[in-house]
Amino acid sequence: MSDGREHFQKELHQLNDLILKMGAMVEKAIFNSVEALKKNNPKMAQAVIAADDELDQLELVIDEKCLELLATQQPMAVDLRFITTGMRIGSDLERIGDLAVDIAQRSLELSSQPLLKPLIDIPKMADLAEKMVHKALDAFVRKDVCLARTLWEDEEKVDGYRDLVSDELTAIMTQEPTAATRALPLILIARHLERIADHATNIAEDVVYMVEGKVVKHGGGLSGQRG
Repeated sequence: MSDGREHFQKELHQLNDLILKMGAMVEKAIFNSVEALKKNNPKMAQAVIAADDELDQLELVIDEKCLELLATQQPMAVDLRFITTGMRIGSDLERIGDLAVDIAQRSLELSSQPLLKPLIDIPKMADLAEKMVHKALDAFVRKDVCLARTLWEDEEKVDGYRDLVSDELTAIMTQEPTAATRALPLILIARHLERIADHATNIAEDVVYMVEGKVVKHGGGLSGQRG
């Protein structure tokens, strides 16, 4: 292998490591944002919000490395798909980080008053959404299309939890309108978690594209939407 090729492979490994680092930070942000809610811990929520700047900076580093590789290496098809997938994953992880911040902000809103009801489905949603992010990144590292495709089922489960949370809290507000200030933030948290699951599914779709060169969208084996 030529020195140039060895250098290129080293750069690809570094890109891979940066994506995994960002993924680990995002998983932690999801966990801590919901823990802040469960434990009524404003300091933990504020720490999630404060850590978002580092995530934003890491996305920029990933973007710059991808653009540099595209500009200087003229990669072949497989490596080209890996690099462009890396850029897209960085963007999805940044959005997941933003959604964890949104959850932390809702947790802060609720920290000054008792919870409307015991938390049951939201922690289940959070655990599943966090595992989806981890699974999607694992599929990326292993180039495992079969693993990536399992996220479709997970996303369906998350959607089911979101509907349960929304229906239950809407019913409570209908009976007790004054409960809205405590119910609405929980409904929003469920929606934020559902969007996290969507972004994890985006990553899984990108893995399929990276490995097989196929674009799978909306019924093509995986579901989800960018945004």
